[in-house]
Amino acid sequence: MDVLKRLIPVGAFALALTAGGCGGGEPAASPSAAPSVSVNPTLAAMVPDAIKSDGKILVGVDATYAPNEFLAPDGSTVVGFDVDLFKAVAQTLGLTAEFQPATFGDIIPGVGSGKYEVGVSSFTVNDERKKQAQMVTYYSAGTQWAAKTGNPAGVNPDDPCGKRIAVQKDTVQFEDITKRSEACVAAGKPAVTIQPYAGQDQVASSVVSGKDDAMLADSPVAAYAVKQSNGQLELLGGIYDSAPYGYVVAKDQVEMAKALQAAVDEMIKNGSYEQILSNWGVQAGAVPSAQINP
Repeated sequence: MDVLKRLIPVGAFALALTAGGCGGGEPAASPSAAPSVSVNPTLAAMVPDAIKSDGKILVGVDATYAPNEFLAPDGSTVVGFDVDLFKAVAQTLGLTAEFQPATFGDIIPGVGSGKYEVGVSSFTVNDERKKQAQMVTYYSAGTQWAAKTGNPAGVNPDDPCGKRIAVQKDTVQFEDITKRSEACVAAGKPAVTIQPYAGQDQVASSVVSGKDDAMLADSPVAAYAVKQSNGQLELLGGIYDSAPYGYVVAKDQVEMAKALQAAVDEMIKNGSYEQILSNWGVQAGAVPSAQINP
């Protein structure tokens, strides 16, 4: 299914969700304009010639993950805190970021094949991804559960056996719920019915409609879905398994990884990093410095 296609709205909530955070409109609270950053000539010189020759950097992004990356009211412009942050990183390096929406699971292979020059899509750094690419950290997030308000299905994140759980494909949350289901079976309990979707917008809509009992996603994404639900979703339990997000570049692009790391560190130093995160209300995930393949 194409990542740009949307589900048929499910009642008033789905309209609000589509309008607020899944490609059809503005966030509930429009963020302030992103700060203007200047080119750092020293850091710009670190960018490999093959990437800086045309003055732009082609970015693969899954635009269904509000407030991190999602579509603006025009249905084609990608916006979000991840987007504002990477635009500033690119500007620091003397480049213009060009975002190309893609299915989440296709982005890392696309970076490896040269289809994209970088992947910016809330990629949690893990060992499997580090085998495929260079990963430059810039943020930290954990996993958070959410269900319909009142939790009518009685979902317990620590014991989801026998429940229908929605999750986005190819994410760490998909791995998480798979392991939990296996533990259920090992304990002699019913397996979790795992409902994987191509886009996070579909995950949230499925819980609101009652098709699925609960969802899990990255903490800023789950919190934003609840905020946009007009009281129809609530968070379950606390945030756990916090880990860094990383920009993805090809395995052989070591110099580009170093350039991205230096640009993030420069923005942390000059305050533009904190300002962008604060604009979107996600400053809780700020990191003190960028790392390569931690």
